[in-house]
Amino acid sequence: MPFAWWTAHQAKYMTLRTLIFWPHLIAGVLAGSVILLMSATGVLLTYERQLIAWSDSGFRSTDAADGRAPLSLEALLTTIRRDHPDLEISAVTLASYPAAPVSIAAGRQTVYADAYTGRVLGESAQGVRRFMTQVRAWHRWLAVEGEGRPAARAITGWSNAIFLFIVASGIYLWFPRKWTWQHVRPVVWFSSGLRGKARDFNWHNAIGAWSAVPLFIVVLTAMPISFPWANALVYRVVGEEPPQQGGRGGREGGPPREGARRDRPQPALGGLDALVTKAAEQSPGWKTINLRLPASDRAPVAFAIDRGDGGQPQLRSTLSLDRSTGAVVNSETFSDQSLGRRLRSISRFAHTGEVLGLPGQTIAGLATAGAVVLVWTGIALALRRCRAWIARRKRTEKLDPRHQETAA
Repeated sequence: MPFAWWTAHQAKYMTLRTLIFWPHLIAGVLAGSVILLMSATGVLLTYERQLIAWSDSGFRSTDAADGRAPLSLEALLTTIRRDHPDLEISAVTLASYPAAPVSIAAGRQTVYADAYTGRVLGESAQGVRRFMTQVRAWHRWLAVEGEGRPAARAITGWSNAIFLFIVASGIYLWFPRKWTWQHVRPVVWFSSGLRGKARDFNWHNAIGAWSAVPLFIVVLTAMPISFPWANALVYRVVGEEPPQQGGRGGREGGPPREGARRDRPQPALGGLDALVTKAAEQSPGWKTINLRLPASDRAPVAFAIDRGDGGQPQLRSTLSLDRSTGAVVNSETFSDQSLGRRLRSISRFAHTGEVLGLPGQTIAGLATAGAVVLVWTGIALALRRCRAWIARRKRTEKLDPRHQETAA
């Protein structure tokens, strides 16, 4: 009966488990070091936006306890232009809470101004930004610069794909064979007093069981970031043609090219106050409004309005208003976008957990921290297994008479 074992349920279970276990182990050994690096840097990036905001928290507008209203946008920009004619302002971000400063983008600089006086408070802190930029470079392309970056991105991308298989197969391997508390408890709960292999096994299983679902989402949603074909797949699964991949060109309001605006007069400010008021009315409950100053006095004024904390695409909208009449040239909310665009936006911020706000970030960060322990204990268990196999082989060779005769 060559296939009699297949009729036995337990033997079938063990065969399936073995077929999953060995690719799981080999994948972890092959890509473990890169996955460990991406997980560790991912933990550092968990609260990136909040840390950058904290680094600039010293910039605050004048206390408005006396009931003063903040300056209108036109008055504020006029004051800044008068006191700092060297600043070529390209964009302005207003925040809704009273003590918030006004953020001014001027070329590659970001400066803050007092919303009540127009006084420039200073330039944004660079220490945390530089640190996060470096961490992100390690996370995405191993901090490789120049011609080697595409190869480094391929390494991190395929390591992420391998990690997706590891997490998916781990979900099966982590679950106990029998669903009784006696068998479930060692898998989902930490046991005290364990050392060595028993400790690593317990940590690997317990952390894996608790972090499996959020970690699967974090790793899966990194695929469209890593591979163009995965990004296109998000659109194609809902029957849409993916957008063309190409350069963004000279985006209005971005850093000016050398000499691009030096001799060009700055646009007039008249009419901006009415447009800002209309943009605010379009999105009650807004938290930030970003507007780009158009290069031409006749060009529409573009607004990006956010009702969330910066990482929730479902709470963002864009609005373009005619400069002279205030008529709506274009308006788009999250629900106005195609299903493919919505899925792509959600997947981008599901990778960091930001789509669910601070609780989502925290869950994603904890799951990523769990991945660090999973990789570490997985490699440790693999090394222990390898050492045990070598020891068994040596013992077998010593007990094998044929080996003894050969050695003699």
